[in-house]
Amino acid sequence: MTLVARLLKAARTPGSRAGLTRLGCLAAVLATVGLLPWLSGRDPALTVLRARSAEQEATEEALDAIREDLGLGAGPLSLLGNWASGLLRGDFGTSWVSGTDVLPSVVAGLQVSLSLMGAALGVALLVACALVAPVLVRARGSAGSLAAMLVALPEFLLATLALLVGGVWLGWLPTSGWVGPQYMVLPALALGIPAGGLLGRLVADALPAVLEERWVELWRGAGVSQARISAAALRRVLPPLVPQFGMVAVGLTGGAVAVEVVFAVPGIGRTALGAAKSQDLPLLQGSVLALLTLGLVAGALAALVRRRLLGPALRDAGLTLPAARPVRAHPAVPVALGAVLLTCIGWGLLRDPYAVDTTARLQAPSWAYPLGTDGLGRDVLARLGHGAASTVGTAAAVCLVSLLLALALGFLPSVAAGSSDIANALPPVIVGILVAAAAGPGTGGAALAVALISWPPLAAHAAALVQEVRASTFLHAQRAIGATPFWILTRHVLPSVTAPVARHAILRLPGIALALASLGFLGLGAQPPAPEWGLLLDESRAYVERAPWAALAPAVALAVMAGLAVSLAAYAERDAGGAGGTARTGSASGRGRFAVAFASFRSPKESAQGSVKESLKEPVR
Repeated sequence: MTLVARLLKAARTPGSRAGLTRLGCLAAVLATVGLLPWLSGRDPALTVLRARSAEQEATEEALDAIREDLGLGAGPLSLLGNWASGLLRGDFGTSWVSGTDVLPSVVAGLQVSLSLMGAALGVALLVACALVAPVLVRARGSAGSLAAMLVALPEFLLATLALLVGGVWLGWLPTSGWVGPQYMVLPALALGIPAGGLLGRLVADALPAVLEERWVELWRGAGVSQARISAAALRRVLPPLVPQFGMVAVGLTGGAVAVEVVFAVPGIGRTALGAAKSQDLPLLQGSVLALLTLGLVAGALAALVRRRLLGPALRDAGLTLPAARPVRAHPAVPVALGAVLLTCIGWGLLRDPYAVDTTARLQAPSWAYPLGTDGLGRDVLARLGHGAASTVGTAAAVCLVSLLLALALGFLPSVAAGSSDIANALPPVIVGILVAAAAGPGTGGAALAVALISWPPLAAHAAALVQEVRASTFLHAQRAIGATPFWILTRHVLPSVTAPVARHAILRLPGIALALASLGFLGLGAQPPAPEWGLLLDESRAYVERAPWAALAPAVALAVMAGLAVSLAAYAERDAGGAGGTARTGSASGRGRFAVAFASFRSPKESAQGSVKESLKEPVR
């Protein structure tokens, strides 16, 4: 076999395809970042001049000197090639603004962000444990509305409230900077609480079905302690969720830009944001490369941990995938949440969101202004109602696109594994800046930016479920009796994967709305005076201590929307499961029938071996 043939054969393996996808996506992102000054349509020499000295006059001589100093006349491809060649020698280049080496700045920012990520992940795990513990104790699921509301809490609003309460009013902790461990407490709380709500909800959603498996009953009958059963159940549900934990960790590192801005934390996300605004191209490229490398390392570690947890289950097709069983909340819960949300939106739509009354600035809630007024005297209720269509509608559209893309990539694990690591490592702010540079800031650009990076958690979830379903014994039985691949795909694989991933997507709907709001919060989304919820939060941040109702109105609306989304998702999935001919019950009953049919094709010796193998599927004590 020739060398070329060997290389082609190696490139066809899943690991090689995933690696090639990662390299291709990495190169594409870095090339796009390198074109930022030319995509923005602004003169990079003028931007760098303003960043260096805001007072210096922008004369033609000064601009020409900067262009010659930076080599801008050679064009973007030459600059990108020079930066790439220096990167191979370990040289990240020199900052266009400060004139210092980029590498120390990137390393310092990454160290700060990793420290903050560790603290925030600790908070997230504590919150997740608090949400999962009742499920383990009661051995049944919960409706998950509380977890969804925690996920929907805006991180930048939590950061502002934590700064005011813990730093200003009580004076317990510092409010800005990064000197010692006490400086990471408030930012870690702001980042960890929503992340813990997401992780806890995912684990609590999968536990009830596992706790109803046969091995749990056998262990209880044998007198095994509840603690050991709980530990085994957690190990049973963690493998499909390990990629989600890795992505959350990376998101806490690079996606904390708004929190870093509020607390003036010199992290890698804030460094990248400042470099993008000043068009400091070498510093931006170094920061983005560090974030992408972190995403690739986290993805590789998550895959290794998941494989270690699964052991030989995927290799011997002995893994049975439990179906998630969402618990319905009391009917009064979604009715009450929907009534509150629709009433506020409907009432707000009847009012004028743009009317300015400077004599009514920052008024408290009253009959004339049920939710008070903002800093310009505008009706908060009116702006909340009119902003619902753009905020919720745009988030729903982005959520649907992400779901469809995730289901498609779930059947291409090599492509999904590589590209999702790159997409998840990019903060929404950086993607928003790139999109805004090409299309200008606005709602459409913000939606495109969020859509480009919101699919990785769903794709990772779908890929893990597809892999486990394909390794299940009942699918081998289907193939043995002559079932076509199309039948297996449409009647078993897709129904087993679509429902949990769709529910996961609905759970992420408030998070997508928050990502859109964060871009609006940083000036990259909807522009004033649009009544968009992110803008409402941004505009109210300056006077949140005097008029907290202006900030609480959109924050509470997002939390209510999260609880409503999760409650309705549980009802929709349970109704689909109870309807005649559902995919889930059909698949479950089919498993038993085809297991019996498959057993009839085996010899007595094979049946005995299979019985021993079935007994080995139970978790080992």
